[in-house]
Amino acid sequence: MAFASAVGSALEWYDFFIYGTAAALVLNEAFFPKFDPAVGTLAAFATFGVGFVARPFGGLFFGHFGHRVGRKPMLVITLLLVGIGTFVIGLLPTYATAGVWAPVALVLMRLVQGFGAGAEYGGAVIFAVEYAPPGKRGIFGSWAPMGVVVGNLLAAGVFAVVGLLPREEFLAWGWRLPFLISIVLIAFGLYIRARIAETPVFSEVTGRREPIRLPVVEAIRRHPRSFLVVIGARLAENGLGYLFPVFGLSYIVGTLHLPREVGLLGVLLGNAFEIAGVAYFSWLSDRVGRRPVYLGGALFSAAFAFPFFWLVDTGSPALIVLAFVGAMAIGGGAMFGPQAAYFSELFGPRLRYSVSMR
Repeated sequence: MAFASAVGSALEWYDFFIYGTAAALVLNEAFFPKFDPAVGTLAAFATFGVGFVARPFGGLFFGHFGHRVGRKPMLVITLLLVGIGTFVIGLLPTYATAGVWAPVALVLMRLVQGFGAGAEYGGAVIFAVEYAPPGKRGIFGSWAPMGVVVGNLLAAGVFAVVGLLPREEFLAWGWRLPFLISIVLIAFGLYIRARIAETPVFSEVTGRREPIRLPVVEAIRRHPRSFLVVIGARLAENGLGYLFPVFGLSYIVGTLHLPREVGLLGVLLGNAFEIAGVAYFSWLSDRVGRRPVYLGGALFSAAFAFPFFWLVDTGSPALIVLAFVGAMAIGGGAMFGPQAAYFSELFGPRLRYSVSMR
């Protein structure tokens, strides 16, 4: 079950992350060519942010039904939503063909992606944690975040391959390929998730008691402090987690005007090392606790923000790789790794789905 959680998350978050990579490399020219290049890049990242606006609403919506209907059906539906949104982006006309309707359609697909992604991660981590034996929730829960990192690694890898195309071909059609091939990955993810059974914890709870009518309201009412902890911890991990691989890549290409291969190599190796970091810090959280590991990762990430850009500004490929590896493997791994178990343990099985969104 932990493997199914990881596979589904990797495939679904590949979809979500390829948009961030495309926003850093190409979407400003394809969908916002009338703007100054810097403004066009900001507009592309604004559409990236639209997905984050939709995510809490998707998390609340699917989290509600995840408590009443089950974890498994929501995992299948959210996978379909993100997959459809991603595939359609690969088919969208550019500004040169459709004018202003091109960025409008792009924003709409980002809303679809974000709405589905808002509950996918929460469902995946709950699946893993609710199957974990005593004392191993941290390492079992790490499978879903490792899947997310693998998805980011796949996204950067695919763009590194299509980035080898001549610039004209890359801008004309090459950037579409990572979006279009996602349909194959989503089909595989659906096959995996259709074969898994509902968690025994959910089956036991629903067999004994009626589902809570408004679980997110009950979570806030019964556990207000824990709810605020989740919000603060998520803001820290999300903000710092996307600063380095997404904005960092855009900074390297758009501001420093270094070859995109240099930035993509940094993201690729950063993600590769982050997989190990997630596994290690999740294991560590089973032994020393979730809070000290998470807090240590947050403090490191905040302190490393300036050194990250100092290293990147050197233009040295080796130091750029070091910057990404340090930020993602240590800071990202320490926060992202124990997060699944940490959040799940703050709430009971009748409430946790509603507050475990990503």
